[in-house]
Amino acid sequence: MDYITIEQLMVDNKLELISGAAGLSRHCVEDMIARPGLEFSGFFDYFDSKRVVLVGSKDATFLSKQDPKISEKNVRKIFEYKPPCIIFSTKVVVPEIFKKFGDEYGICVFKSNLRTTPTSSKIYNYLQDHLAETVSIHGTFLDINGMGTMIIGKSGIGKSETSLDLIKRGHQLIADDLVEIMEKEPGNLIGRAPEILKRYMEIRGIGIVDVVTMFGAGAYRDRKNLRLVVELEAWNEDKYYDRLGLEEQKIKYFNTEITKITIPVLPGRTVSLLVESAAMNEKLKLLGHNAALEFIQKVDKKASKGGENND
Repeated sequence: MDYITIEQLMVDNKLELISGAAGLSRHCVEDMIARPGLEFSGFFDYFDSKRVVLVGSKDATFLSKQDPKISEKNVRKIFEYKPPCIIFSTKVVVPEIFKKFGDEYGICVFKSNLRTTPTSSKIYNYLQDHLAETVSIHGTFLDINGMGTMIIGKSGIGKSETSLDLIKRGHQLIADDLVEIMEKEPGNLIGRAPEILKRYMEIRGIGIVDVVTMFGAGAYRDRKNLRLVVELEAWNEDKYYDRLGLEEQKIKYFNTEITKITIPVLPGRTVSLLVESAAMNEKLKLLGHNAALEFIQKVDKKASKGGENND
């Protein structure tokens, strides 16, 4: 989404409107939060007016210790920048000056029912979900024993059929056909389904199926960290396929690189079992156990001992 309305932010996060009701129709376009401690002291050099402003106990206490005229001047300047809205945490008494300026400038002033840190976390995650940049990938995304695994490949290669078999094996669907990926921070990719596609799969010859109705609530989850991409492709006799697993492919989304594995599809190969094995092998690598590397080290050790015996 390009923006959310302040009213939507209020309703979804159960915020209490204190003043500035005219600002409910305004838009929020930035997925970060501003804490106004420095601004309360008069330092505005890096103030981002597009961010939601969150006032916690420390900020409010600091403001209360300033000269009233200086406080009013700095608070007014914050409102003059026209931030999307201002939120106070539950333990903070909202100063009258904020109520006054909220109505004067048409900027909503809210009260959260949570303390500062939980409020910050909740609002940040909410804004990330709705406003963070996303990329849409044609594929199927599953949780395979805790490994967020996205299956990609040309149309008709068998992505959905493979995923259906994996779901029957006890793994969880996250998205079919279209996967939305966002980066919370470098190294942390989150995958999910578009709202309209959640829980649904398209199987050629069968049509649309609801995996929750068919397999139960445990067959679906809303989102997952993306850890592995598996590409299915038709077998190509002229292409070399790594047989040991020492060669690592990578694929990059935003600023994050993750492992990519290519699995050739042939009649008679149980592709779902291969994808499941790839996910589990990658999980072992993340835990520090690399079977291919250990095998090569054993072969090298055996070869060196053989050479010593020959001498």
